[in-house]
Amino acid sequence: MRRVELTIIGVVVAAGLAAGCATAPKSRSQIEVATPACEDFAVQIYFDRDSAVLTQEARSVLANAGALAKGCKVASVHVVGLADAVGSPDVNLALSEQRAAAVTKALAKVGFRHVEFDVAAAGDAGALNGAGEARPLRRRADVRFDFDGPLR
Repeated sequence: MRRVELTIIGVVVAAGLAAGCATAPKSRSQIEVATPACEDFAVQIYFDRDSAVLTQEARSVLANAGALAKGCKVASVHVVGLADAVGSPDVNLALSEQRAAAVTKALAKVGFRHVEFDVAAAGDAGALNGAGEARPLRRRADVRFDFDGPLR
């Protein structure tokens, strides 16, 4: 009796597996590929104090942005370099320009070569809060990606 039960279970399992395989695509052309979302998004790239050198984390964020944009028509990329209020305004403006340039150069390496870049530098403008304290999180570049839908 035990052998009959196992045989019946085996036949039922085999039939279920065969039925599941029957709906699988027969060729690569039958596999549907989801189109990319191509929705605008923004990232922030943080820098060490007094530095315009991209960290490994910043490079990873930019590489992920490149992956998200794959298959999308990029309308433009806006990059704004920022600095905190520590130091002279001239030095901070130059530093924010260097940060924007470093991000733009890295974006070209991850696939944004033929893209219109809108690059700006704000220096330390707006880097003090209402109490007159410097905002260290201003040691960054803000990047906004604008898309015109999927590539055709």
